[in-house]
Amino acid sequence: MTAILVTGADLASQALALLEGHEVVYAGKTPTEEDLVALCRKHDPVAIIVRYGKVSAAVMDAAPSLKVISKHGSGTDTIDKAAASTRGVEVVAAVGANAAAVAEQALALLLACAKSVVALDARMHAGHWDKATHKSLELGGRTVGLVGLGAIGLRFARMADALGMRVLGFDPFAKDLPAHVEAVDLATLWRESDAISLHCPLTEDNRGLLDAQTLAQCKRGVIVVNTARGGLIDEQALLAAVRSGQVAMAGLDSFAVEPMAPGHPFQDEKRIVLSPHIGGVTSDAYVNMGVSAAKNLLQVLARQAATN
Repeated sequence: MTAILVTGADLASQALALLEGHEVVYAGKTPTEEDLVALCRKHDPVAIIVRYGKVSAAVMDAAPSLKVISKHGSGTDTIDKAAASTRGVEVVAAVGANAAAVAEQALALLLACAKSVVALDARMHAGHWDKATHKSLELGGRTVGLVGLGAIGLRFARMADALGMRVLGFDPFAKDLPAHVEAVDLATLWRESDAISLHCPLTEDNRGLLDAQTLAQCKRGVIVVNTARGGLIDEQALLAAVRSGQVAMAGLDSFAVEPMAPGHPFQDEKRIVLSPHIGGVTSDAYVNMGVSAAKNLLQVLARQAATN
């Protein structure tokens, strides 16, 4: 019986049903490289389903039978794709499986920022009634700029359009965009957006995309939302921009280092709304991502078996 390693503590029962006939090995919720190397040496998996942690060249080298690495989600930045390519290991992702969940989280963060949901909730629980002094931001008629127009970005665009927002989008790979998305370059997106939401994968080319220079090009009082990857943002630059008022509010679901370390300066900044990278963590997305990850790896194994 061939082994499949899951870099997590569980997998949806619907996905496990698809993998019947394979030995499924779990690495736990916070596997280290050493954990994964040890498990690969012990079980020599033909496939790895990536939930948590990173799959490095050392992990791949510990599994000589490895043929495919399947991401339980859409972002593959935790997989050393160059190392996989040189070793003839295919990398596949569950693209779109969590699109609805992540897009909804982005909208929730945008609304939380525009409507001061967290701050007003805290004030109300403390016994205050700020109706005479507080004014929220109306999103209808304002412009949102989306960086990344894949399944998640386009779903978010549809929701923003339904709110009556003008939707700008930047994605050099996107084609046949819907009428409610206006394709622009980044300079235009920074300059004209009242809110910016990131929906692109993290690459070496766009690491630190939102930094002191690009934030300075944005409208004063812009709202920043990130449900993609924390590495897209220079966190110190964002913190400075929030404190100066260049950025009015930020809603963040992903961070440069996860879990967030105790004492991170974002924790003391009331104008930054935080969630622990749970945009894609819903009951529906859990099943969708597990099933897609299982199907993707089985397709690769079947194809490779047919050509050998």
